[in-house]
This record gives sequence, structure tokens and C-alpha cells, in this order.
Amino acid sequence: MIHTHFADAAQVAAVIQRKFGIPYVFTPHSLGIDKQMQGVSCTGLGQRIEAEQSAIAQAGAIIVSTADEADRQVGAYCPSARGKLHVVPPGVPRLPMPARTGRAQMMVQQWFDRPDLPIILAVSRPVTKKNLAALVMAYGQDSVLQRQANLVILAGQHRHAAGEERANLDQLFALVESYGLNGRVALPEAHDAHDVAALYAHAAKGGVFVNPALHEPFGLTLIEAAASGTPVVATRNGGPAEIVAKIGHGDLIDPRDPQAISDAIKDIIGNADRHAALSAKARAGSSLYCWNAYASASVDIYRSVTQPRLLACDMDNTLTGCRESAAAFRAWRSTSSMPFVVATGRSLHATKMILRRWQLPEPDAYIVDVGTRIVWPDGEGGWQECAEFAAYLDQDWDRAVVARMVAPLGLKPQPRVTEGPHKISFFGTARDAAAIRAMLDANGVAARVIFSHGRLIDILAPNGGKAEAIAAYARKFGLSLSHCVAAGDSGNDADMLAACGHAIVVGNATAELDDLPARKGLMRVSRHHAAGVLEGLARLGLQDASSAAVAAAA
Repeated sequence: MIHTHFADAAQVAAVIQRKFGIPYVFTPHSLGIDKQMQGVSCTGLGQRIEAEQSAIAQAGAIIVSTADEADRQVGAYCPSARGKLHVVPPGVPRLPMPARTGRAQMMVQQWFDRPDLPIILAVSRPVTKKNLAALVMAYGQDSVLQRQANLVILAGQHRHAAGEERANLDQLFALVESYGLNGRVALPEAHDAHDVAALYAHAAKGGVFVNPALHEPFGLTLIEAAASGTPVVATRNGGPAEIVAKIGHGDLIDPRDPQAISDAIKDIIGNADRHAALSAKARAGSSLYCWNAYASASVDIYRSVTQPRLLACDMDNTLTGCRESAAAFRAWRSTSSMPFVVATGRSLHATKMILRRWQLPEPDAYIVDVGTRIVWPDGEGGWQECAEFAAYLDQDWDRAVVARMVAPLGLKPQPRVTEGPHKISFFGTARDAAAIRAMLDANGVAARVIFSHGRLIDILAPNGGKAEAIAAYARKFGLSLSHCVAAGDSGNDADMLAACGHAIVVGNATAELDDLPARKGLMRVSRHHAAGVLEGLARLGLQDASSAAVAAAA
């Protein structure tokens, strides 16, 4: 299991999942779609959103910190992902304890004309969405608040700031100057964890912590403040609404209303009894956010990701080959609610004909032509091809160039009926297939070359193959490859057997699968054909009926 954070890490995990069948869980942060909703622009935002959408779609599960992240943000990317979304609040970050109160006292003595006043504390990166300028304006426009408290903003390490961060720091310093707030506002150029802990503890003594972000996905600083006993004033947009409601240690504000920000701060700082009550709630409520609970919930989610929820079976010599075991599989299928798809190298017409001949059950969908076509119900009693998957296969695929390049090899083509827009097929040997791969690679032509059944060569679009098709079908139901069970016997099954969370290599498998790497989740069963599929399903504990069916097939 891989637990990834941010979309770039998820892209790596997705490659590992396809190649080795290791599933991944995704925790997104600072999602691009949220920036877009808030009107914040940045370079490459479109590509970032696209990468995040792919990460969400392919993940076995998604763990977020708040219901707002789940409903408003992740839900906007992929509505079908809701079934694999889990809200698990994290714990409180470990700040140096006990806080060095003398350190804070020394800092405020250096910064302020009246160091005896309590402090208003904010901690965030100096980026536009954190809305720190609104806090300075709220303070600068309220002379009463200035007489009640000083303002401290820890806005990152200034020497590393560039671009947006540098522009926001310049704006903050300009506001301090324009309002004449020198000696009342501190914007230290650098700080460490000890400084943060000391200032939280100092703010607890009659002060307040403020998070004025335009939107905050979670709001970890509000829990840090709670652990120090510091009341809070926080944006009403996003995770802070849930945190403040749960702990009860402060007030929510409209971050675009400076007057509302200053009023909320004064309501806490100017009322000693209320401050004391909120401080007590803060200390008590911070224990609601616990890393042990987070770890326990995460492990339960990891286990759920590996639970089989979709069966994808090859047809020839996997489901077919033995009448008795085919009948046993039909009996198992009649008792199982697990979605079932056939993944075969044959055409749709041939697949339907063979299933009828062997009296095998009709699948929920067909993956045909070696994973270059997905055909599923059209909702009106018929079947339709998945146009979205076909468009995906068009990417980086030039069929004419591939056909022209391999023509000099003089290979015998398979019957024209076996070909398709994303597949070119020949008869040949493993050596012929290797020669095609070498030729295409040498010329930088993108394609997949698959050798199977000792004599079939299929050249596919680079995004084609059974594993990619199964992944696309699974995504329709909010599932990933980690939820899938694949069963097969030959070389054109290798990719799905390697990529799916669970894989069954039937006992009659060809030597083409001998090099398939051993891994957790891959089973090499002893029984042949459909009996081997049932043996694998029995090992997975999928319905008691599978064990009975295997026995009947014996």
C-alpha cells in the first residue's frame, strides 16, 4: 500500500499500481480547483487540476481532513469518487513543549512600543488566498483594537520568498507603513518551531489567534492554537467551520469583511470571562484531534482498498476449456453480486458467440480486442462502446505510421475482422514480436506489442491493453485497479494480472506468464480453466458458493 500526498506523488504511485498491482491511497492538499473557485490564478493551474483529477480517479481511496474537502472540493473533480472518500481529521502537530515563555517576552519587548498588551497572532504562508492583508487592514482601521492588542504575523521565512509570496510580503509591509502601525505590528523575517510555540502560549494570555483565509481546506493552525489554550477567530469558509464547531474555542467570520474581523477579535480580547471560557474549551477540545485515532482509521481504510469488488476474466482457456468447470462458474455467478467483466482478445461478436456456446453467464461489460474497446449497457437493453475510452486511446497513436513501419517485416496478418482503430494484428513468433518492439522503439513510435497463445501478435495504441480498460471501467464506479480481481492464462493477460490488486493465474497458463513477478495478491492456482478461477475466488473468501463450486468441478 502506498499513501500519497499531492498529485505529483500520486502520478508516480499510479505507474507503480499499473506495473506491480500495489494500490495507493491519496490525500490531496491545496487543490487547484479550490484556487480556481476563489479566483486565484497561478502558472500551470489547468495542468495541475488535470493531474489532481487523474490522481483522484485512480486512487483506491481518498483521505481528507474535513467534510468540506470531501463535498465541495474532491466532489467537484469526480462525483463517482464519493464512494471512496473518507474524512479523517489529523492530530495536533507536536510543537516544542513546554513553550519557552521567556522567548516570547523577549520578542515582544523588541517589537512593540507597548509589550504589555496581549497579541493577535496569525501564522501562514504569505500567499493571496491566506488573506493576511485583510487582517492588517482590520487592525489598521480600528483604533480601539490597536489600544487593546499588538499584531504578530508569522508569514514564512522572508529570505526564501519569491513571486506571489514576495508580492504579498511587500503589500503587508506597505499596509503597516500606510496605517502608521510601526511599533504595533510585527512581521518577523524568520522564525522556528520554538518561536511558534512560544507565541501561541503568549497569545493564550489574553490574546487571540486569527485565520482570515479566503478559504481554508482544513486549518491545522486552529488545532495548534487550541493545544496552547488560545481562542480563535477564523474564516467561515472550509475546514475551520468544522473545527471551531467541534472544539468551540472561537468565532467564525467573513474573511472579506475587515470590520467583522476586528469586531470578532475585540469580542474575545475585550471580555476576560469569555476569553477564559474559550481558552478552557480550547485545551479540552484539542484532544479530539489525535494521531493515534488518525493512524487507526487510516489502517482500516488501507484494508478496505484491497477488498475485491470487481472480477475481470479472460475467456479462451480461462473460462472455457472444461464444460464442468464452466458450469460451476455459471453456478457461482448466479449467487454472487460482484460485478463481472470479460476481458478478451476476441471481437465483441466472437466473444458473445463463444460465451453462448459454453453456456457462460453474460458479463456486466465486455472488454474486447485485447483491451482496445469497452462495451457496456446503453440503458435501453442494448450495448454501446465507451467513446471516452476510445478517445483516450487516440492519444499518441498513429495507426498508419505503425502499419507502414512494420510492413517490410512481411508478417502474415490476422483476419481483417480482428483489427480495429487501435489494434493491428499478425501471426508470428515471440522473436517477431521482439523485432517489432525494437523497430518501433528505435524510431520513437509509441505502441504496445503483445505476444500471446504462442502465435498471436497484437500492436496496440500506447494507452491500450486489458489493464487500462479495466481501470477505465472501474473508475466509472469509483473503483481503482486495487479493487479488481483479474484471471487469465496467456500473454495478453499479463498486464491486468500484474496491475490488479488480486490476480489468478490458472493452472493451465502458458509459459508466457512464467516471468510474471511474484507479489502479494498474485495467486498461481493448481486447477485449470474456470475451476482455477473458482479456486482463486475461494482463496479470497468470495462467497461460500465458490468453494462448493470448486468441489463440484473436481
